[in-house]
Amino acid sequence: MNLPTYLFWDIDINSLDFQKNARYIIQRVIQRGSLQDWKTIRNFYGIDLIKKEILLMKNLDSKTLNFFSIYFGINKEDFRCFSIQQSTQKHFNY
Repeated sequence: MNLPTYLFWDIDINSLDFQKNARYIIQRVIQRGSLQDWKTIRNFYGIDLIKKEILLMKNLDSKTLNFFSIYFGINKEDFRCFSIQQSTQKHFNY
């Protein structure tokens, strides 16, 4: 799989196992990648695996959560990150 190295600035991209680290790779691409990066992982993993992994992710920003809630036609409450975000207290009230 050919993904840009800037998505994985904090690790050695050559050490990634694309099967074992699927959730990590998918999360980086959906939150920081381009449309071409999305097409790359969609072709590599398939929509069913991506959907399964996104539902299990612990932290997604609100834009990404909203987008995939609409994209997959799933209530936001069904995403694991939604219940974790709701129970986490914020440091600053803004």
